[in-house]
Amino acid sequence: MTDTNVVYNMDCIEFLKTYIVANSIDLTVTSPPYDNLKDYHGYAFNPIQTIKELYRVTKPGGVVVWVVGDATINGSETLSSFEQAIVFKQLGFNLHDTMIYEKNSSTFPARKDGNRYTQIFEYMFVFSKGKPTTANLLCDKANKWAGHKDFSGKLKNPVPSYSPRTNIWKYTTSFDKYKRKGSKHDAPFPLGLAYDHIRTWSNPNDLILDPFMGSGTTALAAMMNDRRFIGSEISKEYCFDINYKLNNYLKKKDKQLINQIDFIKDFNVFHAHNENYDDFGM
Repeated sequence: MTDTNVVYNMDCIEFLKTYIVANSIDLTVTSPPYDNLKDYHGYAFNPIQTIKELYRVTKPGGVVVWVVGDATINGSETLSSFEQAIVFKQLGFNLHDTMIYEKNSSTFPARKDGNRYTQIFEYMFVFSKGKPTTANLLCDKANKWAGHKDFSGKLKNPVPSYSPRTNIWKYTTSFDKYKRKGSKHDAPFPLGLAYDHIRTWSNPNDLILDPFMGSGTTALAAMMNDRRFIGSEISKEYCFDINYKLNNYLKKKDKQLINQIDFIKDFNVFHAHNENYDDFGM
């Protein structure tokens, strides 16, 4: 295993094969490019090879959270999300849960004269390599009858104030106080989404993977939860967003820090793999 708290600027499959040993990752939280985004910025995404590598590197009892949706092309949803879920099953993963990420708004709301309702969700497939080792269920769903017992007296204890939430999670998509102004990342998922999955499926000091780092949301959520992280991102510009986001978080966390932290030199969070990043001011 290479150093942790590092993001490599390279293809995800090459990264996984080169730097991640078998059975070493506690949790993966990622959102791959899909459908018409499968080839983005000139880079290709191979789902089957990626899933094979994820199975190899995931610990027994480890979890992969795969956030994905389906585009509508030529009048039909692609079902690529389900095709990928089937590949996960065929390669040995269990489909532990099919969860829903509900967005607070949609880029393309439905029109009265249209023929399709507003699309406002993505799937959060939770795959496990065997039975999940860790499941810290988030108990924040308020109970209407908190403190009461049933009339028959069968309940030994009164109804608790809060119970585990459902498997439909709603997040605001437009707010990210740590992102770089002018960031051109197409579709970052909310910080809360990564944060909540990391709290649920891992413990402090566990190793969190994201092979499609994007703007670095999973890395940031791991830092905020005292977990280690590792990942890859093939876009140089997105790597700049990662560096900025993690710096911005640490500066807000520690008011004593005045100058920008050099993640590359001092913290080894971002690793420029055979590239020169001087044009990004790093």
